[in-house]
Amino acid sequence: MSKKSVVRSGKAKAAAPDTRAFSSIVVDGIERAPSRGMLYATGFKQEDFAKPQIGVASTWSMVTPCNMHIDQLAVSVAQGINEAGGKAVVFNTITISDGISMGTEGMKYSLVSRDVIADSIETVVGCQGFDGFVTVGGCDKNMPGCVMAMGRLNRPSIFVYGGTILPGTHEGRDVDLVNIFEAVGKNAAGACSASEVEAIAEVAIPGAGSCGGMYTANTMASAIEALGLSLPNSSAQAAVSKEKTLDCETAGAAVMNLIRRGIKPRDIMTREAFENAMTVVIALGGSTNAVLHLIAMAHSAGVKLTIDDWTRVGKRVPVLADLKPSGKYVMARLVEIGGTVPLMKMLLDEGLLHGDALTVTGRTMRENLKGAPKYPKGQDIIRSFDNPIKSSSHLVVFRGNLCPGGAVGKISGKEGLRFEGRAIVFEREEDALKGILNGRVKPGHVIIIRGEGPKGGPGMREMLSPTSAIMGKGLGKEVALITDGRFSGGSHGFVIGHVTPEAFDGGVIALLKNGDPIVIDAEKRRIDVGLTATEIEARRKKWRQPKPNYTRGVLAKYAATVSTASEGAVTDSHL
Repeated sequence: MSKKSVVRSGKAKAAAPDTRAFSSIVVDGIERAPSRGMLYATGFKQEDFAKPQIGVASTWSMVTPCNMHIDQLAVSVAQGINEAGGKAVVFNTITISDGISMGTEGMKYSLVSRDVIADSIETVVGCQGFDGFVTVGGCDKNMPGCVMAMGRLNRPSIFVYGGTILPGTHEGRDVDLVNIFEAVGKNAAGACSASEVEAIAEVAIPGAGSCGGMYTANTMASAIEALGLSLPNSSAQAAVSKEKTLDCETAGAAVMNLIRRGIKPRDIMTREAFENAMTVVIALGGSTNAVLHLIAMAHSAGVKLTIDDWTRVGKRVPVLADLKPSGKYVMARLVEIGGTVPLMKMLLDEGLLHGDALTVTGRTMRENLKGAPKYPKGQDIIRSFDNPIKSSSHLVVFRGNLCPGGAVGKISGKEGLRFEGRAIVFEREEDALKGILNGRVKPGHVIIIRGEGPKGGPGMREMLSPTSAIMGKGLGKEVALITDGRFSGGSHGFVIGHVTPEAFDGGVIALLKNGDPIVIDAEKRRIDVGLTATEIEARRKKWRQPKPNYTRGVLAKYAATVSTASEGAVTDSHL
């Protein structure tokens, strides 16, 4: 799509919107001369004050390869804005690295960073009086954080994905971050030497870009494109490519089109748009984190979305993509055959997408997909509807006496649909990892990791270390795992997270003991512990809420304000 085609698309409104509704308040008039004086020092020229001011929220950082190239992408966005008649102002927000902090206390800041990102973008855009903005995100929490800010502010805006990493190569096969985690488990099982683990680590992440499978970053990028907040195929481009640079420049032009037409995020973030996002996530076999994040994103825009909507939509949408972690391919291979656009056209033609949903191009989803190419013949990355990976959603929302408020599992079908076992209880992730690696966890166990919920952790750490250790030790079909924490998009196996109520709130998960019988039934969507209501109540009377793990700082503030996982773990639901 060219920049000109975006700018010229759509019919002009009878009364043109005020393109400087916010910046004029900050810089117009004799009394605002001090504000202009400050901006002259940043490079503004006198003529710039007559232009719409567009913020470019960059998540650039050298703390992770996911984001280390985004400073240059932000420059390309700014170029597109300036060429289209706006005045771009680039600013930064934070990112953290899930992959680096995984399995440590630092991972507790991961989900927290989503809300810090949303808060910081809202703070800068609101303070500076930007008339619109473009957000550029790479690592997992960047994306929902950016969109939450877009929903809250409701000023013309676009999200740009930083792009997927290219795969590494080890012994002739594609490898990525998850292969390193699983190699650690294989090492504990005696199937992989320490030098082999290091050899994989050295090549698995060859450069800039987000983790390469259909993990959380690629899942959320695809969801946001399907939501209508990114340009077509923004979610399916390599991080370092001419396509991604053009995507950034075009987004700069497109946000100016939105300002001139008065199109705002909440015009796009409708219930139908969220159903489109859910549909694409399911078809791609995406991460369980999408459940959490889409509910939070909907909340920011005033759209009511619940975990039960995932069950309703999931009954009619098949899994079509054979992508990691459960499948064979990395995202870069999907990029090579055409990306997400042909898949969305397939879903639209099958009646599974709302074609009338508005998008940031100024056109509807149906209009965007008109004339979309088909995947090449012979490819096996995206299946046909008559040969799906799974005929209904892999994202299963569970209820039952262990999780009456809900829980979420990624059940591809390869793990089976039912698991019966005995609980082995761990109070924190690190203890569970040790138990898996040292052989304490055995076939038939249901691993319980509790105290890791939104409030109790706080922050809902992802359990990629223990789930990868399970797979690496060859226990993928022999054990299950249940937690009030959550999972990396790289996790697979019979694993269920987001258990609500969480242990800190006195949920049944807090009352479990070693040896308790547990049944996980994905067909009935239930998780039940074999205890009578009387026994559960007797244990609850003896239970005492633990002291908070943090009493000062950002984690303490988060724990004091966060909602349940089933409500998206948002921090403003009580307001």
